[in-house]
Amino acid sequence: MAVCHPVFAYRGRHSLTGGRPRADLARLEDAIGHKFSDRDLIAEALTHSSATSRSRSYERLEFLGDRVLGLILADYFHAHCPDEDEGQLSLRFHAAARQSTLASIAREMDLAAHVTSQPGMDVAGNDSVMSDLVESLVAALYLDGGIDPVRAFVHARWPLDAAAPAATEKDAKSRLQEYAMSKGLALPSYSLVSREGPDHAPMMTYSVALDGHGTETATAGARKHAEQQAATRMLERIEQGNGSDG
Repeated sequence: MAVCHPVFAYRGRHSLTGGRPRADLARLEDAIGHKFSDRDLIAEALTHSSATSRSRSYERLEFLGDRVLGLILADYFHAHCPDEDEGQLSLRFHAAARQSTLASIAREMDLAAHVTSQPGMDVAGNDSVMSDLVESLVAALYLDGGIDPVRAFVHARWPLDAAAPAATEKDAKSRLQEYAMSKGLALPSYSLVSREGPDHAPMMTYSVALDGHGTETATAGARKHAEQQAATRMLERIEQGNGSDG
């Protein structure tokens, strides 16, 4: 029978940093915005079970990270969306916590480049693995520094636009593309306008242009999120009937 020990300091990690250049970990720490006191934690968070035993892979950290991330997201939306009911808050929560969102964040950070896995494994192309990596990284942050660095990381990297309506399953970029096709217009065009801030908390402004409807811009911590917000604003302009360039 498996026995869970009483509460002790975390001792689940192993010395996995030996084959990973310290410079690579330092660059990733810069992107995360946290310097790890225990480098073995971040190494474990980036080790796939194909490269080691399951007890030494990121899977246990993923279990914890899922719960920690859920708390941070729920707390954020509860605090920042006081006029929304449980259903609207749940829409926001599930949009921010779903696999595709986490996988997108992992790709924005290029986490696949830091992963230890069996040779030939397509880590970057696997949404499930990429989302698991984000959750394991959240757990490593929590164990190393507590809840505050996790909150800072999530606030910097997640699409937490409390001013926007609660998301539906079909994102704004998809709806804008469908609108353009239905009107016989060229597809919307997205362009980077500016990038500011440090690597661990960048702020990127993107624009979207649509024939006959001008342009809209938005700023967020990741390209995908800025483009989604710009598309949302373009849709709002179209719905208000004032999208003409004239």
